[in-house]
Amino acid sequence: QVQLVESGGGLVQVGGSLRLSCAASGRMFSSYVMGWFRQAPGKEREFVAADSWSTLSTRYADSVKGRFTISRDNAKNTVYLQMNSLKPEDTAVYYCAADSRGNIWRTRYEYWGQGTQVTVSS
Repeated sequence: QVQLVESGGGLVQVGGSLRLSCAASGRMFSSYVMGWFRQAPGKEREFVAADSWSTLSTRYADSVKGRFTISRDNAKNTVYLQMNSLKPEDTAVYYCAADSRGNIWRTRYEYWGQGTQVTVSS
């Protein structure tokens, strides 16, 4: 069982930056694909970014490419999402997710955090 706790959300102005963190419990963190998803009010949850340490690969949604960066610190069992040049449409609850099955293209993850709110004001 893996527990995920997100932090770092908040209110930011258009063009600003935030860094989200997700601390994971359990062992074998480095073997998990770690992902970030988001859900805006009235919309379905959508993929944002994913990272696989095993294959040294990352993947991003087109809407965040060039603005967001996913990274991880395996020594701290933590994954990050650096968000720059934020837009009002980035406003959402952001969720961290973990999956042990090693496929960075998967959208159904095994473990999910509780989410952290990001609000971008114009």
